[in-house]
Amino acid sequence: MTASSSTLSQERAAVADACRRLGAEGLLIGTAGNVSVRVDDRVAITATGAVLARLTPDQVTVVDLDGNVVSGGLRPTSELELHLGVYRRYGVGAVVHTHAPMATAVSCVLDELPCIHYQLLALGGTVRVAPYATFGTPELAGSVLAALDGRSAALMANHGAVTHGATLDGAVENALLLEWACGVYRDAVAMGRPRVLDEQQRLAVIEAAVAREYGVTHPVPPAPPAPPAPPAPLAQQQEPTKGESR
Repeated sequence: MTASSSTLSQERAAVADACRRLGAEGLLIGTAGNVSVRVDDRVAITATGAVLARLTPDQVTVVDLDGNVVSGGLRPTSELELHLGVYRRYGVGAVVHTHAPMATAVSCVLDELPCIHYQLLALGGTVRVAPYATFGTPELAGSVLAALDGRSAALMANHGAVTHGATLDGAVENALLLEWACGVYRDAVAMGRPRVLDEQQRLAVIEAAVAREYGVTHPVPPAPPAPPAPPAPLAQQQEPTKGESR
């Protein structure tokens, strides 16, 4: 896929759609957070100061991988370097940063979200919490990039969360999954000490998921054809015609 004008127009609309969905799910509050998608050497990213739950395509700016604006009339988000850093280091297709309530709450308490449910393996297992740094700074970008090593999600201490994916839909789904997991952790802690899946249990889940193609829909196989009807008994085959005596 090339970064043509038509494609960039589609991607800007897709970023706006993703923001509205995340807003409807309660993960984006006001102007806090940012979303981007990469197409070749161009990145469509939310503008700073935009209300994300009501974002429109003209509030999505297109930049190159050096951060230079190539399309759009609004300045990109202050976390631009974080997004670009993720693209440069990990070669992903999209990045989502939110101040989602559950994820932000967990980021204020933990240094790492433990693997309390096997679905966290979709994010890489445990979710690291990057040390606190002021938003929009190289220090924050650097610590988040380190926390994302081998993971598709990271928490940002006293700040929020970052997820990425091969596609924009994938990055959004990872953000929703992380928020769900943080909520489960909070509820579990309220009742006691949560159990954590050990390495053997995690490996068993991965093996089962591969063997069963977990997460992929499968059509029901067609029913086998009905066997042919058995031949009629010989006496029935020689039934006399009307008026014929035996």
